[in-house]
Amino acid sequence: MNKKESRLRRARKTRAKLAELKYVRLTVFRSNCHMYAQVISGCGSKVLASASTLEADVRGRMPSGGNKAAAAEVGRLIAERAKAAGIETVAFDRAGFLYHGRVKTLAEAAREGGLKF
Repeated sequence: MNKKESRLRRARKTRAKLAELKYVRLTVFRSNCHMYAQVISGCGSKVLASASTLEADVRGRMPSGGNKAAAAEVGRLIAERAKAAGIETVAFDRAGFLYHGRVKTLAEAAREGGLKF
């Protein structure tokens, strides 16, 4: 089993539990160059809010999309957009990534922005 398969196995277990409980979830994906975050409905079929480092306004402020500063910006943006959509409580779905570095920074910024999880 390689690194990617292990991560996807961990992600599948988490998503199965969150789907069973019908929680609205904040999903994070990180690549080497960018960070992505989505708030997904409890049924799992609808994206309620999203933010990423690929957006023009974020790219203008951040020289690199793959660092902690960019992750913090995406965290603040997703919190702002989720609150605008009327969502205050979410379950954090880290997609099998370890909770440190950019993933942790994004989560902390979303908490500071007003999301509860």
